[in-house]
Formats: sequence, C-alpha cells, structure tokens
Amino acid sequence: MFLPFFDQLRRGGVPVSLREYLTFLEGMHAGLVTYDIEAFYFLARTCMVKDERNIDKFDRAFAASFEGLEAIPAKAVMDAVDIPHDWLKKMAEKHLSAKEKAEIEALGGFDKLMETLKKRLEEQKGRHQGGSKWVGTAGTSPFGAYGYNPEGVRIGQDGSRHQRAVKVWDKREFRNLDDSVEIGTRNIKIALKRLRNWARDGSAEELDLNGTIRATAEHGYLDVQTRPERRNAVKVLLFLDIGGSMDPHIKLVEELFSAAKSEFKHFEHFYFHNCLYEGVWRDNRRRWDAQTPTWDILRTYGSDYKCIFVGDASMSPYEIAYVGGANEHYNQEAGQTWLERARDQWPNHLWLNPLDERYWPYTQSIQMIDQIFGAGRMVPMTLDGITRGMKLLT
Repeated sequence: MFLPFFDQLRRGGVPVSLREYLTFLEGMHAGLVTYDIEAFYFLARTCMVKDERNIDKFDRAFAASFEGLEAIPAKAVMDAVDIPHDWLKKMAEKHLSAKEKAEIEALGGFDKLMETLKKRLEEQKGRHQGGSKWVGTAGTSPFGAYGYNPEGVRIGQDGSRHQRAVKVWDKREFRNLDDSVEIGTRNIKIALKRLRNWARDGSAEELDLNGTIRATAEHGYLDVQTRPERRNAVKVLLFLDIGGSMDPHIKLVEELFSAAKSEFKHFEHFYFHNCLYEGVWRDNRRRWDAQTPTWDILRTYGSDYKCIFVGDASMSPYEIAYVGGANEHYNQEAGQTWLERARDQWPNHLWLNPLDERYWPYTQSIQMIDQIFGAGRMVPMTLDGITRGMKLLT
C-alpha cells in the first residue's frame, strides 16, 4: 500500500533505495507507529532520508502522498465510523457573491479591529458558526475562519483564501527554497550575468595564453605564464519573502534563487514574511527561534552589496505603516522604517515582484513599497524585468 509513496519520493528527487524502503516496511510491520501520524512521519524520514539536504524534498513528497491525513483523528482511524470534525466545519464554508462582499464594511482601521477582537475574546463563551460578530467559522465576522470580511483576523484556517487578513492568529510553517532546482531555461542566468564585475584575485591558477606566447618569443624557449583566475566580484544580498501569498510563486522564485546562488561567488540570502522587520532568518524551520537581528545584517554587509528583495508586496497597508501591524507578531517599529534603513544602507537596491505588473495599481501596499524604494526600483520577475533590474544595479 506504500508503493505510491515510494514512487512519489523517487519522482520528487529523494534518492531512496529499495533496501531503505524495505526497512521502513519492516518498522510498519513491527507496529512501531500504529495510529500515530507524527511518529509515522519520523519513521519514514529516518528510514529513507540519508542527507538533510533532502528533507524539504521528502516533506513535499510526504505531503503529496498523505494530504489530509493529519485531519483524521486517531479515534476515527481506529473506529472507521466517525466523520472528522474539521471536515464537517469546512462543509459549512460560505462563498459570498461579489455584491454580498461589497455590502460588508470594515471595522474602520487597525486599532479599532484589535480593540474589537480583545472585546470579543473577553465576552465569547463558546463556538460560533455563520455569524457576523463572534469569533467563528463560515460567516462575515472579521474574526475566524472560512468566511469573508474585507479586513479581519484569520484564526484557525489552514491557508489564505481571499488574502484579506490583517493578522494571522496561527503558527504557520514555511519551507526553505530548494537551491538544487533544475533551471528550465538558461535565460534567468543570462539576465543575471549583466551584474558581472570581473576581477582577478587569488593564486595564479589560469593559463595566460597571450603571456605565454609573448614570454616564449622573448626568451627563445617555452615559458609558460599563469595568472589569477577571473572571478565575478559582485556581492549580492538577497531577501526572500516566504509563505502566504507567495506560495503560488514558489517555483519561479526557486529558479531565481538557484540561478543566483550558482552565478555569484559573494552571495548571502535571508527570509522574511511580507515586510522587513526587526528579524530575518536563513532556515524556515527555525524562523521563530533562530532569527538574525536586522540591525546585525545592516552592520555586517557594507554598502558595496547589491540588495535585492523578492516578494509580491501584497499585504495589509498596516504591515508597512503601523507599529504592531505585522501579520504574525507585534513589531516595535513600522515596516516602512526598516525598508528605509535597508534602502539607505544599500544604495544599489531593487525589488523583484512575481505578481503580474498589470495588477500593481490595484494593491495599495505595492504602491507604498514602490514609493519607498524609489521610482523604477520595483520591477516584475520576468526576463525583461530582471534584465531591467540588473541594469539599474550596475
């Protein structure tokens, strides 16, 4: 019954052998992980992943093979009669017409929204569904899940649907971008080559053909000359927006990330979510407990670095302009303050946006970030856009 899982792992690039698969089956046959989904995951990963660089590939293959498994409680698995409670809740999900959505008014600002949420949490005593006031599901309340409101707080929902949430009251897990993605086209690399700044450094390792010919002619015997190899001396600092509305763009960003990592010798990257704040991170599995202070980044990497932000810039305007407006935590300083510091530290800066340029005028946050970075410093993540951006950075 696990052959499709084995096949999914192989197709996903995980180099799992038949012997490792049989070891996994032996563990299952011995009853090591009966009715324990988390233990099942770790048993499979322990048996079939030999290199930690393949963990992200394993996670994707596991998710594709057992999607929805975590929603089934252990009691339902054993009894095989109970319909999972989460499934019943999602059946009540409400889809509103455009006219109905237009009739729903926002509460009137970020501070009012937070004040109202605090009041609801103090007053509410039980679960609610389909209403317009309480924290619940499938309604038009600003607080809850699987409903609609133009400006609300998402609580207990597994993903974005309308991209309207001002805050997300759930802990979300993001995965690292894969730097081994096979580039489908060489065009991204060709566009990035415009940033090259050749310099010769290091030990004399490369044959200097012209110098050898000249020295041989002068001395009358073969006189081999060498010189330091030419290297791309450009320094690149890449900030990558991850999770949420960026999920549809993962493949494109992975291609860019993989191309940039192979193209530039001096290359550093960090992740952020929606907007730059007081902390960034290198590993999405540890984004809450292993952040690097943004001040440290500003002090460590000099103004000679080319700074590139990659993100759709689509978020609540509060996340840019307000203290405490961040989507998942309380920020002591506004996102705009941190973006301006980055802009001033790295004069050669750029924002690559994977969202179709035609839609930019309809998103307020995109206009705000475009204004912060300066006219023309936000370009689309197309071949033409990347080429234009590289010209701006040279």
